Amino acid sequence: MSPQPPAGDRTEPGPEICVVGSVNLDLVVGVDHVPVVGETVLGGDLRRIPGGKGANQAVAAARLGRRVSFVGRVGDDEAGDVLRAELTAARVDVAGLLSTPSAPSGAALIAVQADGDNAIVVSPGANHRLTGSDIGSMTSVAVAAVLLAQGEVTLDAVLAAARHRTGLFVWNPAPMPEWAGQVLGSVDVLVPNQTELGTLVGASVPDDLEVVAAMARSIECPMTIVTLGAAGALVVEAHGDRHVPAPMVRPVDTTAAGDAFCGALADAFVRGLDPIEATEWAVRVSAAATM
Repeated sequence: MSPQPPAGDRTEPGPEICVVGSVNLDLVVGVDHVPVVGETVLGGDLRRIPGGKGANQAVAAARLGRRVSFVGRVGDDEAGDVLRAELTAARVDVAGLLSTPSAPSGAALIAVQADGDNAIVVSPGANHRLTGSDIGSMTSVAVAAVLLAQGEVTLDAVLAAARHRTGLFVWNPAPMPEWAGQVLGSVDVLVPNQTELGTLVGASVPDDLEVVAAMARSIECPMTIVTLGAAGALVVEAHGDRHVPAPMVRPVDTTAAGDAFCGALADAFVRGLDPIEATEWAVRVSAAATM
């Protein structure tokens, strides 16, 4: 059965999707290879690119035609101005993007290899100042058909969003927070990758689809969709599981491919697609994002 957003008191033109999450200014450098500990490598020119898992997912959903509201925090700084302007240009509603004079805007330091793989260090900054009280004042959380959140903001904010929402709660536990177990009971659709799934169940990273499915079924969640990178995704429900392969592409940069997947998944659920159809759509969008 397709996970349907619960009926609620929603009136147009409210958001179809509300993203509660992070927004960062990514500092990206191309390298021949990601350095190991103690190694220095020369890279290409520095690029400043708006990012953050929450913002990436919001923009992905907006580009797919959804009405998207973003809830988060930026610093009272030049980077915050850039991030607010970029979200606005992507047609994301930023009424819920709060300014934080006491902290800088979030930033990510990203090294991208020639084959598209990357290594990322995130400085959360203002993202970690988002509170449950902030969430409680946001009507967009309550009226959206789908609530989408990640692991780059605080537990307080995510739990508050889960309490206030009336729509479907899709949670991407990335990067994996220590408090993930406290959120699972509120989640409708869990979207981890293989590494995050292993961490959730206290095991090594699974490399076999049967093991992935068994791990996912051990989590008390109505539905888990495990992203598998170039191998696509695995949809796991109580009555069974199904592998959805990804199209073959030649990646340029895999940064935010998982975020594109989540944004597309939310888009598909708003449109009423069933879990398999939604995942097929999401793997195609994710693959395109790497190009």
